[in-house]
Amino acid sequence: MAGGTLWVVATPIGNLGDVTLRALEVLRAVPLVAAEDTRLTRRLWARHGITTRLVSYHARSGPARQDELLAHLRSGADLALVTDAGTPLVSDPGEGLVAAWAGEGGRVVPVPGASAVLAALVASAIRAPRWGFEGFLPRSGRERRERLARIAGDERATVLFEAPGRTAATLRDLAAACGAERRGALCRELTKLHEEIRRGALAELAAGAVADPPRGEVTIVIAGGAAAAQTTEPTAGALADARAQVAALVAGGLSRSAAARRVAAETGMPRRVLFREA
Repeated sequence: MAGGTLWVVATPIGNLGDVTLRALEVLRAVPLVAAEDTRLTRRLWARHGITTRLVSYHARSGPARQDELLAHLRSGADLALVTDAGTPLVSDPGEGLVAAWAGEGGRVVPVPGASAVLAALVASAIRAPRWGFEGFLPRSGRERRERLARIAGDERATVLFEAPGRTAATLRDLAAACGAERRGALCRELTKLHEEIRRGALAELAAGAVADPPRGEVTIVIAGGAAAAQTTEPTAGALADARAQVAALVAGGLSRSAAARRVAAETGMPRRVLFREA
């Protein structure tokens, strides 16, 4: 079909110098850019002398805005889509617009760039020949427990995003699900002035997040479960001691699930085994 091109453009995740030459060319050439937050995008505009007109397009934009953007493309004019940081559609808005335009046979062109996922993976010091990306975990409930269980059993490394205020709780849950000694990395403010990467066992990272809460954007990397699966089984005595700890906590009024989770975090034994025996 005749129509404009929808350019899906990655922007820097922090350092404004991390923008590609191709991205700058596209952002200067198109007549209109749809941005998640135009105020943040104007910082990139000011840094690199871009004057292209901006219009807001975010997760709370109504269907009328998407219709306007599609009409713009149908008229034969190009459009670039950007988010606050990184690549649109990767835990960011834009899926509806891209799906709608592609569904009409329109041309969609990705312009890759900086990625918090890849930056965290290469800085984590965790072996990751294969890896999975989980985005943000559900905040609570069965779906969260199921996602944590899948991460625990995955032989690949896993990358996820988290809000700073929920990081300590997520690390505690990961330690309970994956084992206290499973290796991980907490990466915050990647490419920014206060970039920090904490590496260690999940239980250690959880304790550190309580003592020194992280600020800013957080990316967590968890080692795959293959290494853990190859370790020796706990001795009968160690397993009996752990089960006794669970029983004591339950007798003290703690729920079986919470007791198994706590002992699993302390011993590194599978929570499901301790819960079943509690």
